[in-house]
Amino acid sequence: MKILVSLLFLSSVFSTYSFSPTDNHLINCGSPVDATVYNRPFVSDDASSNSNSPLLSAKRTISLINRNPIPNSPLIYNTARVFEKPSKYVFEIKNPGTHMVRLHFHPFASSNLDLNRAQFHVLVNGLVVLNNFTVANLANPLIKEYLIPVDSDELVITFIPTRKHELGFVNAIEVISAPKDLIIDLATRLNGNGTEKFDGLTKHSLETMYRVNVGGPKLTPFNDSIWRTWMPDDGFFVSNELSNTTYLGGRIKYQDGGASREVGPDFVYGTARIIKSNNASVLNTNMTWEFPVIKGYQHLVRLHFCDIASMSLGLLYFNVYINEHLAYEDFDISSAMYMLASPMYIDFVISSDSSEVVRVSIGPSKSSTAYTVDGILNGVEIFKMNNSMGSLDGNMCSDMLLRSWSRGNIGVLVPLIAVLCILLSVSALMHKRTVGSRDSFAWTKLSNHAPEDALEHGNQHFAGKK
Repeated sequence: MKILVSLLFLSSVFSTYSFSPTDNHLINCGSPVDATVYNRPFVSDDASSNSNSPLLSAKRTISLINRNPIPNSPLIYNTARVFEKPSKYVFEIKNPGTHMVRLHFHPFASSNLDLNRAQFHVLVNGLVVLNNFTVANLANPLIKEYLIPVDSDELVITFIPTRKHELGFVNAIEVISAPKDLIIDLATRLNGNGTEKFDGLTKHSLETMYRVNVGGPKLTPFNDSIWRTWMPDDGFFVSNELSNTTYLGGRIKYQDGGASREVGPDFVYGTARIIKSNNASVLNTNMTWEFPVIKGYQHLVRLHFCDIASMSLGLLYFNVYINEHLAYEDFDISSAMYMLASPMYIDFVISSDSSEVVRVSIGPSKSSTAYTVDGILNGVEIFKMNNSMGSLDGNMCSDMLLRSWSRGNIGVLVPLIAVLCILLSVSALMHKRTVGSRDSFAWTKLSNHAPEDALEHGNQHFAGKK
């Protein structure tokens, strides 16, 4: 029955709407021919067959073909570009701003090379995104996704084997200019004493950790205008049987000032988990989701809301908790959107210095009433934010990784280069303080594009389009 409902829902809201990014580089790595995935053309990076190939420093790269591909697997995973020394791709950028970078990995073995033993680092515009990365014996393809601020006319992706005689590889690369309203500057920072405004989010690089369709099925890139995958929430939902799932068979009402289809597709806003009172008392319960994270980073937690369950406006009030802190009290979607089935989202920035889990809870507030919906959540996204070393993976800066490879012995260089990285980070932090910024170190500077119509409480985002 659940599968049938999901299919009915998906067919009822399917749309041919699509996003056309200005920068749209899709690369089929290591292949002499192009490939199509989800109706998207991935072009060859072979310079002999593609004169516009972005691959540079290619003297010692290898084009590898899988002679025993998995049946029905996308063609981009049947080849790989293999690196025996630091090598890079350089992409022309026509539209500065946030860009989505996706790296595709699926190891395989050939007659003389086994990608399961590959171990390497990856840099994007000098930001460390992968450190000592390995994908040995990976059963299914792995996609690593990043949101990178770009303020120049190129984006450079560098692959560095961890040491000489090691290998790096990649099967496919996507570099896409993100919709302007996907990431905006304003968020709400949570701390032990309450909440405060966080300004400067577009200056940070982000790694996608979780993208969850609450109460609904898995969504593939075919169902999303910017080709994302949304997982069902079953593996993260930890609370009780008093909640229910619901879905909307009609149309999601996107508004100017609300979330756009690029922020979240119909398929996400058209499903939800809810808490609903069926008698004269308000349920004393919360819905809770738990997401494992890595300590030592700030995380951006994005919660998606769309009231598809209430009978009329002004009936739905609830509280939002993150890691046991009250993030939003007496939240009323209708006061922001003024109609039912109209989507929005809220961004929260949290520190994960002391916890290895992000815990999101939704529950009734003091304004909740009986016989109504007393809590709703449609989607969750969690992103890791870069640290002060300019890294999304570890505490080594890019200079340390590059020099360690050239010397072939990381142990000799760690003390000296670590001090250099720290001094660079402190210098950058001191500079930011002199110009009055309260935010943590941002690796790449961009202009401020924060909208003026963010609500008083937090950053209820209304930068959408119909």
